[in-house]
Amino acid sequence: MKRINKEELINYIHTGDTIMIGGFMSVGIPETAINQLVQTNVENLTIITNDTGVLAGEDQSKLGVGHLLLHRKVDKVIASHIGMNAETGRQMINEEIAVELIPQGTLAEKIHAGGSGLGGFLTPTGVGTIVEEGKEMIEIDNRQYLLETPLKADVALIKAHKADELGNLVYQQAARNFNPVMALAADTVIVEVDEFVKAGELDPEAIVTPFVVIDKILVKEQ
Repeated sequence: MKRINKEELINYIHTGDTIMIGGFMSVGIPETAINQLVQTNVENLTIITNDTGVLAGEDQSKLGVGHLLLHRKVDKVIASHIGMNAETGRQMINEEIAVELIPQGTLAEKIHAGGSGLGGFLTPTGVGTIVEEGKEMIEIDNRQYLLETPLKADVALIKAHKADELGNLVYQQAARNFNPVMALAADTVIVEVDEFVKAGELDPEAIVTPFVVIDKILVKEQ
């Protein structure tokens, strides 16, 4: 049975794991999973995510992934931007966490490469900037490219709108974002969904992520 409750999450995520977390700011994030993870003893995580949420004063309603940093669960962040969460910046400046910033399109393609079994890809993005430091440069037709290597994770926590009992997924508008590609790039994939339906109830033409890559399903707390 693929369906689990939030208390079972601890069986699949362990201290020191690398975790991909889907979403873009507060859209399409697995909130129930994140909130449950905060309450466990799991720590020293490396998280791969688009951003670390929004922290505006005392308002934590759009913090998302940032809850894990606020509760000191994270050792390293790999993301495309962190500027909307001052706590992430503070921890980085004080060397409490490591932060690796990657251009957004490059981040998505590194995850895609990890999920597709590719050894890497070439991109001109970042040439001549700090992004190129430590990376191999390759010239093709008189143009410089960076060799970017794939990203993979122990666990992916993703968010979808609906799942059937087999694990086929349907997304809702912009909440799709990083979630489908992350579902391909982790050893264990746990999806949080708004609705759980019987097999055969989803329109086959609407299914984006097939059941074969989904390990566990968690229904969102209302």
